[in-house]
Amino acid sequence: MRYLTAGETHGPQLTAIIEGLPSNLPFSAEAVNEELGRRQKGYGRGLRMQIEKDTVQVVGGIRHGYTTGAPVALVVENNDWKHWTKIMGAEPAEEENEGKRRILRPRPGHADLNGGLKYNQKDLRNILERSSARETTMRVAVGGVAKQMLAAFGIRTACQVLRIGEIEAERSELSASELAAATEESPVRVADKAAEAQMIAAIDAAKADGDTLGGIVEAVIEGVPVGLGSHVQWDRKLDGKIAQAVLSIQAFKGVEFGIGFEAAKRRGSQVHDAILYSEEGGFRRETNRAGGFEGGMTTGEPIVVRAVMKPISTLYKPLKSVDIDTKEAFSAQVERSDTCAVPAAAVILENVVAWEVANAFLDKFGGDSLEEIAANLASYRAQLERY
Repeated sequence: MRYLTAGETHGPQLTAIIEGLPSNLPFSAEAVNEELGRRQKGYGRGLRMQIEKDTVQVVGGIRHGYTTGAPVALVVENNDWKHWTKIMGAEPAEEENEGKRRILRPRPGHADLNGGLKYNQKDLRNILERSSARETTMRVAVGGVAKQMLAAFGIRTACQVLRIGEIEAERSELSASELAAATEESPVRVADKAAEAQMIAAIDAAKADGDTLGGIVEAVIEGVPVGLGSHVQWDRKLDGKIAQAVLSIQAFKGVEFGIGFEAAKRRGSQVHDAILYSEEGGFRRETNRAGGFEGGMTTGEPIVVRAVMKPISTLYKPLKSVDIDTKEAFSAQVERSDTCAVPAAAVILENVVAWEVANAFLDKFGGDSLEEIAANLASYRAQLERY
């Protein structure tokens, strides 16, 4: 499978086209909307979340509730577009609007300056409109489709926040379905109520200071069969593909699997997962320190992916910058932003990982219809039982 997205943060709409979905997959637009709603929730979000109520429109590839095998086209309209039609319209600007809302002062931590230099743009709005994290709306929509395909084969996903600023939550060991239910009730997407209150207080303090907070988020995927991905080439390793996808999310600066960087402090006996066997369950790992991967392939244990989100770059007490026209020092431009988007980042992580797992699942059991994939999976499971 593959997908492309298009659209700007203040443009008329965001668009995604997915190619490679099998036919006869039950599709629910409401399930996609639930994922979009989860992305917009979370303590510390800005006013934009009150303006936009993201709802997906299906404009291709679905008929009477099922995929047809054709590309699936999804659209999410930007409600705020009505206030930006003259500024962001595709038509040539009227003379009085020429340069209106032009951005000349790049914001530290954003793509503004690098993109302006690369694409020779003297209005940095042409960079920030596309590089904005608003783009993740469609990645979550695409992930919502991938999650429906995974669910058809008993694969479940969940996410949780483990840290906001200096406040660390106790990691929950609940199953994916239990974790999803527990964190959905939390404004900061944690199962640890004591940490929840402290995180809310930390967000309030940062907002009062005109500052922002980052954190650590985790995605868990259960029910994944052994053998997705491959060891034979560097670009076929599934953990590598997931890592690349995770680090492509705006503001994400690090990724780890299982115990991750903790492995550097331990001896090998405390890092690797002993292999066990039973007639009933076949091969399994005694622990899951590797986070569901060995040799770039899934082990059959839950996939555990953890990622670091830096504090949002737009500050209401902006850092120093330089005007690209005059080259004089100024405070950076201030655009509408969040104090903390870590709870939303957990949802984005979950959906991005779900897409990569779904893609690897189709690589392994690929077929043109859901029925063909199910037959291929059944054949593989029979092979594993004979091993």
